[in-house]
Amino acid sequence: MKLVHTKEALKEAISLQKEVGNSIGFVPTMGALHRGHLSLMKQAGEQTGFVVVSIFVNPTQFNNKSDLDNYPRNLNADLAMLKNTPCELVFAPSANEMYPEEDTRQFNFGKLGEVMEGEHRPGHFNGVAQIVSKLFDAVQPDKAFFGMKDFQQLAIIQNMTTQLGYHTEIVPCDIVREPDGLAMSSRNKRLTAEQQKNATVISKTLFEAVKKTPDSSVDEIKNWVVSTIDANPYLETEYFDIVDNKTLQSITHWNEAVNKIGCIAVYCGEVRLIDNVKF
Repeated sequence: MKLVHTKEALKEAISLQKEVGNSIGFVPTMGALHRGHLSLMKQAGEQTGFVVVSIFVNPTQFNNKSDLDNYPRNLNADLAMLKNTPCELVFAPSANEMYPEEDTRQFNFGKLGEVMEGEHRPGHFNGVAQIVSKLFDAVQPDKAFFGMKDFQQLAIIQNMTTQLGYHTEIVPCDIVREPDGLAMSSRNKRLTAEQQKNATVISKTLFEAVKKTPDSSVDEIKNWVVSTIDANPYLETEYFDIVDNKTLQSITHWNEAVNKIGCIAVYCGEVRLIDNVKF
């Protein structure tokens, strides 16, 4: 496994692989790696000939400075986790390497970017598109692997890939959960043991909501999920919606002929957690 810090060194390493006919699989991360990330790398290793992982905490996607400042960073620990994975090249650039000058590009994702995360984290998806497009330009991947926990982000990246004409296949990968059901996230490392125990209420409530659907309306389910989670003193729901998984617009009736997904954001203390479940 090789570690590089510059786009020039990255390009040189990837060019050698393309010369011998290897397809390039790419897993972009912000570090603080966990088993969810490793599952992405496993799929990348199964589907491509050479796996590249980036580790970069992207400042332009944080609309909350304290969230950026507190985001867990430990490159040595991340590299240790990568040793027994299919990852063969790690790209860990500095902020100056990725943003030698300010990126002033503004993306338009229409209604995809106006709801849920887009509504509550203004500018977040524009920052995501800025860094993912920069990384795609640098890595030139054949396939890029993204977790479905960040469901709306996945939809945004698919849209961006089409808008900018990239020939990269976006591969969605299933949510990986802790044994207690909590969706794996780098932010989980900021939870105390007591907070993590109570955060499991989020996934348990979502799973129970799916079982309740035959006997309840969409609004009844939405209200029940929020009231159940907010009854826990450790938790506060920011939003919960049940949406069309293509347009991300709210559904109003179960008989709508679309695939439905329930997306949620919950604060556990100062830590913001997201999750989703298929209905």
